[in-house]
Amino acid sequence: MALFKLAMAAATGYAIYEVAKAGRRKNAESKPAAFAHGEATEGFAPVRNAGPDAMASDVRKWNKVDEAVDESFPASDPPASNRFT
Repeated sequence: MALFKLAMAAATGYAIYEVAKAGRRKNAESKPAAFAHGEATEGFAPVRNAGPDAMASDVRKWNKVDEAVDESFPASDPPASNRFT
């Protein structure tokens, strides 16, 4: 009887493992929410090109500062806007 309980516990654990593995595979195949179609790069951390054309959402107003911020991400310093020079 103990052997049967051990086999049932092992089978249940294996079934849970397979369900979790299938869920991870499904999540890995989905595209990132902020990327336009075809903009995600392959690999561990996908990267998109800069600019409004690479974004999934429709950007109505896009100026030079917005574009400079998008191009500099992820940088430690914000881009210069040349307002005071």
